[in-house]
Amino acid sequence: MGSLAGDEFAPRTTYLNTASAGLGPARAASAIQRAVQGWPIGDFSAYDLALTAARASFARIAGVPVERVAAGSSVSVYAGLIAAGLPAGSEVLVAEGDFSSLVNPFAVRADLKLRTVPLENVADEIGAGTALVAVSSVQSADGRIADLDAIRTAAAACGTRVLIDATQSAGWLPLRAGDFDYVVCAAFKWLLSPRGVCFLAIGESTAAELPPAFAGWLAGEDPWLSCYGPVADLAASARRFDHSPAYLSYIGAAESLALIEETGIETIRAHNVALADRFAAGLASLGYEPVETGGSAIVSVPGLGGAAEELERAGIQASARAGNLRASFHLYNSAQDVHRILDALPAHRP
Repeated sequence: MGSLAGDEFAPRTTYLNTASAGLGPARAASAIQRAVQGWPIGDFSAYDLALTAARASFARIAGVPVERVAAGSSVSVYAGLIAAGLPAGSEVLVAEGDFSSLVNPFAVRADLKLRTVPLENVADEIGAGTALVAVSSVQSADGRIADLDAIRTAAAACGTRVLIDATQSAGWLPLRAGDFDYVVCAAFKWLLSPRGVCFLAIGESTAAELPPAFAGWLAGEDPWLSCYGPVADLAASARRFDHSPAYLSYIGAAESLALIEETGIETIRAHNVALADRFAAGLASLGYEPVETGGSAIVSVPGLGGAAEELERAGIQASARAGNLRASFHLYNSAQDVHRILDALPAHRP
C-alpha cells in the first residue's frame, strides 16, 4: 500500500506523528514563500483571498454553510469564548483525559460545575442539568473515537448544548458539523496546515448565545467601516467570531485544505485506517496490546511511551502521550512505514 501524497511531501524520517503535527504539502510551502517574498515590498494581495478560500474549504469539509464558520487561531480561545457565554452554575460535562485546550477554559471558571466521566460514559451521563458537553471526536492520548451519534441523541433529549473538538479527526474522519452546536478544529494536524489556523463551526440557533468577546474590526460587517471606536455593525455571519488571523498561516492552509478536498476524506480514511489496522495486527504478533479504538488512524500502546526516543534515533517519529507510544497514519504514509516501526520494536517480554 503506497501513499496518497504524490510529490507533495518529502519527510526525512518515517513520519508517524500527524497526531502531533501534520506535514505541510509542497504547494502550501510554496504559497507561503511567495507571500513572504511579497512582505518586504508591500504585496499583501494574497492575504484576504487565502482566508476566504480556507474558510470555504473547511466549510465544505465540515458540511456546513460557509456563513457558519469563524476563523481564528486556537481551540482554547474558542472554547474560552463558549465558556464565557455560559451562565454561572452551569454544568459542563467532559471526558476523562481529554485535551487540555478543550477542557481548561471551563475549568478556570470557578462558577461552573465541571464534571468528568470516562469517554465511554459521556452519552449516558448527560442529564437535564447538563448545560454543555464538550468532547473530542477522537482522543489525543490514545486515538479512541467518541460515540458522537449517542452523544448527540442524549444531548437533544436533555436540551444540552454540544461542543465537539475535531482537531484529531477532521481530515481523515467524515465530519457532520451541522449535527452539533459547536465544532472547533485546529488545522495543524490532519488538515496539514501551519499552526495558527483554527475554525469554529457554529449552529444557527446557538450563534445568538455567544458574546462576540474577541470581535475586532475584522468582525465588522464591513471591516473597513469598523476600524475606529466600537464596532457598530458586527457581521451577520459567524465571521463576527473571527479573531485577527495569522495571514501567512492561512495562505498555507488554503492550499493544504484544497489538497485534502481533492484527495477525499473517505479515500484518506480508508488509507489511514488500513495502515493503522496493519500496525495494530503487527503489534499483537509482537505481544503488545494496543488500545482498542474502533477504527482510528491513531494507534497507542500502553506503557510503551519510553520507546519513542529510541525510535527517533532509528529515524522513526512517533510520540509518547500519557505513557503510551502513539503512532498516527496519514496520506503520506505507506505500508513500508508500518514495517519499519514494527521492525524497530522489540518483541514484548511480560
